[in-house]
Order: sequence, then structure tokens, then C-alpha cells
Amino acid sequence: MSAAPAKADAVATGALRSPLALIIDEEGSIRQFMSLILQGSGIDTIEFIDGASFRETPLPLPPELVFLNVDLEVQAAVASIETLKKSGFSGAVQLMSSRGSAVLDTVRHAGEQMNLRMLPVLKKPFETSAIQKIVSDLKLGHGPVQGGIKVSLAEALKNNWVEFWYQPKIDLRRKQLAGAEAFARLCHPQHGLLLPGSFMPDADEASVLTLAEQALVSALKSGLNLSRFGVNLRIAINVPVKCLVKLPVGKIVREYRAQLGDWPGLMIDVTEEQIVSEIKLANELSKTFAEHNVRLAIDDFGKGYASLMKLKELPFAEMKLDRSFVVGCGTDRVHAPICKTVIDLAHSFGALAVGIGLEKASDAMALVSMGCDLGQGFLFGQPMPEQRFTALLKQRVTVRPAPAAASAATALQPA
Repeated sequence: MSAAPAKADAVATGALRSPLALIIDEEGSIRQFMSLILQGSGIDTIEFIDGASFRETPLPLPPELVFLNVDLEVQAAVASIETLKKSGFSGAVQLMSSRGSAVLDTVRHAGEQMNLRMLPVLKKPFETSAIQKIVSDLKLGHGPVQGGIKVSLAEALKNNWVEFWYQPKIDLRRKQLAGAEAFARLCHPQHGLLLPGSFMPDADEASVLTLAEQALVSALKSGLNLSRFGVNLRIAINVPVKCLVKLPVGKIVREYRAQLGDWPGLMIDVTEEQIVSEIKLANELSKTFAEHNVRLAIDDFGKGYASLMKLKELPFAEMKLDRSFVVGCGTDRVHAPICKTVIDLAHSFGALAVGIGLEKASDAMALVSMGCDLGQGFLFGQPMPEQRFTALLKQRVTVRPAPAAASAATALQPA
């Protein structure tokens, strides 16, 4: 058997390349799930459907990390370990399995005898956080986001430190990519990667307006770039209502949007709190933006439940459930009925319901059973730099996963 379509083209460029991880596992859904997590962390991946295909396939570059599934055929796993040793592999080996400890101990001991770096065994099933911890411990990928650091947004904009990273939004029923959301990130020369909490709380109005305009332009340009290889996505951005009033949204859209007859448009997320206090203004903005195929979505939907009925007449395209309803909805008897109620309320308003903060497959399955339309979270992919997001989409367009691999991880097939 041969390797699952390798992502060699994406990893063979540039002297300053991204780290590379190999994933050797018979389950296509596991391979692709792990690939999404790793690639979102800045790590390129090559997937193999079994040890034999790995041992038979020349690698374009030496990997830093190898995930090796161990089943009942211990000797096959040991043979893969021997192949790594012979190739001069100097990275780390992460064994993973749902089998008993005796089988795993045999393989791990064989690797240690060959002086390979064998990490503690990863037992299946595992959560997203387990993969992220391995990446963090090995100091691979983007590295940890810095906390507790404050930086001036004005200074960041002046020095071009702001980037926009993209996270996939998934059609939960079809398990396909339905859109993406842009998030501001700050790449500081000393502090590294910073989240908005480090640069937004004390930002002045002029800087916030500039950031909003940059987000709008960036999303439109990204949509244009994606359309050039046949992927038409509706991208969402977060913009305060006070900025929407001042920005020439229509003019910017006409200048930068993809010139396609089936352009999917743009989504602008605003918080429920802002909209409830500006109902008349929100209605006016919705009508104006609709002329340019720009729609509004409510973020943190359900947080201010007492005020929700004021939103009934507004033409929102999406309502994003507050993550406090989503997390644990698959197992929590209190969260589940509340989550279902909020989803039904979104539908009664004529909007799509979006579950955010998804990290567990059980929560995603629960949302599907409740009728939730879209999902977003680390389960399907982290926010990632535009270049990486685009490269990943190009791979998924060029190489479609086998039907057997259909799962949450087929999410980056365009709908």
C-alpha cells in the first residue's frame, strides 16, 4: 500500500522550513484529525496509511516528530522503528494505540534500545489538547502564545506586527468546509505571538478603526486568493458596531472582492450586547450591507437571553452560540437542553446556528443531533496564518480523502 497522498509539495520549499511530522495510522479520520491540529500549529504533515507504506516511501525532508500507531502486529511497528533508526532520525517518536500496555511496551523498548527518543505512550481515544501538549513540550510549531504582556495597538500597526489568522467553519452535517473566520494576531519581535488580550483592551479609537479596516481588506483579499484555485468561501471578521458606522464598507468591498458571479460574500460578526443597544442602527446597517452581499452575524448569542426577542426582526445570517452553552453539551445534562433551546431560537429567527469552541467530538455529535448548522473550534482546526490556511486548502482541493476517511477531519474539503 502507498502513502496517503503526501503533502510533500508543501514542505519542500524554503531554507527556513516548517517542522515536519509523520502520521502513521490505518484510520484515515485519525490521520486527518491530527493533521489539522498539527498544521494549525505550524507543523507540516505527511500521512501514511500503514507502516509498510511509510517504509517504502522516500521522504522529501527529515521529520522532527513521528506519530506511530501500534496494533496487534508488533513486528510491523518495530520494523518502522528500525527504518527511522537507519535513516538517521533524530526527532521524537510518539507511539499511540488503543491496545494493552504489554504490546506498547515491546515497541517502546525496541526504540529505546536503538537510542531513539521515545515519548510516553498516547492512549486512544485522545483529545486535541494531548496533541497540543506534545507540540508545546517539544517546542515545535508556532510556540506558545504569550500571556500577561501588554503592547500598544498603535505601535503594532505602525510596525506592521498585526497579522490575520484564519480558522475553518464547518458544515456539521456534511462535514465540509463552509467558511472561515479571521482573527487578529500580533507577531512581536521580542514577545512572539500575542492574542488580542495583549493589544486590544487599551487601544485608542483611531487604532481600532484602522485594525477593522485592515481586517476587512485582508478578508476580501484572502477570498480573492482562494477563488483563484476554485475555492469560494464566505469569510467572517469581527468589527465593533461603532467602526461599521465610520468605515466605507461598500467602497472597500467593491474594490477588493472576488469578481465572481457566485461570490459567497462576507460575514461581519458583532456582539449581541452591541446590537441590542443599537437595534435601529443594526437594522439600517444590515440593509445597506446586504446590497454588497455582506451579512451580519451575532457573536456570543444567548448570553443576554432576556434581550433576545429584540433581535427577532433583524436579518442576521448567523447566530454564534455563546461557548458556555457549547462546551460539554454532549455530556452535561444542564448545558444540553439550553444549547438546544438557543439553536431552535436562532432557527426561529431565520438564521444559521453556529457552535463555537468545539474541542470534543462528543460535543460536535450532540450539536448535530440538536440541529446546529455550523461548527468551529480546535476539533476542526486552530486559527492559522493565511499562507498555511491557503496551502492546506490547496492540498484538500488537489487531493480528496478516501471515503473511508470521512469524519470531522474531512472538514477542509470545500463544500
